[in-house]
Amino acid sequence: MKTIGFIGGMSWESSAEYYRIANQEVRRRLGGVHSARSLMWSMDFGEIERLQHSGNWQALADQMIDAARSLERGGADFIVICTNTMHRMASEIAAAVSIPLLYIADPTAEQIRAAGYRRVGLLGTAFTMEQDFYKGRLSDKHGLEVLVPDEADRKTVHDIIYRELVAGKVEDSSREAYRAVIARLVERGAQAVILGCTEIMLLVSAGDSPVPLFDTTEIHALAAVDMALA
Repeated sequence: MKTIGFIGGMSWESSAEYYRIANQEVRRRLGGVHSARSLMWSMDFGEIERLQHSGNWQALADQMIDAARSLERGGADFIVICTNTMHRMASEIAAAVSIPLLYIADPTAEQIRAAGYRRVGLLGTAFTMEQDFYKGRLSDKHGLEVLVPDEADRKTVHDIIYRELVAGKVEDSSREAYRAVIARLVERGAQAVILGCTEIMLLVSAGDSPVPLFDTTEIHALAAVDMALA
């Protein structure tokens, strides 16, 4: 079994889900009391959030590269970034280490295409919804048409992530707000919706959407197990 190198803490709530999903899946596949070989470098999300909103992406890239190199020195066989937004600097991180990086958008897009969908809605932080590093990979590499919410809905989705979900708060009113955003994406033609922030799975699930939801946290963690056991 290969050793998974998790870069987590962004936020720790979703990183805990990565750890849970990966270990449960290894035990399911191998039986007995097997669990995943893994290392986790956990960031202080208070510092990460401040740098994100100040736009200091170079400092963030430096921290992520540092984490990836530490995991490589610690014996990790590949890197898993436990967040969608920080894949903004995935290419820099991949270039800084000699072990592979498992990009979160790739297994997500593969599942969507295998299910027969081509037009998808994307929920995430404003950085993920508005910048091209994520949408561009989905469209350019995987041929998906990506719809994002309008400006007001993007603000709602982003604010709920940073004011509530990363702090472990799950509010019924926020679930209703997300349901409304999803419904509007479906009205525009979304055949499925990507939960493109690793905390969103704490708030909404299949029953909250009229179309299939693709949870990047679960998909990414299971893909890490595939890679570890390959």
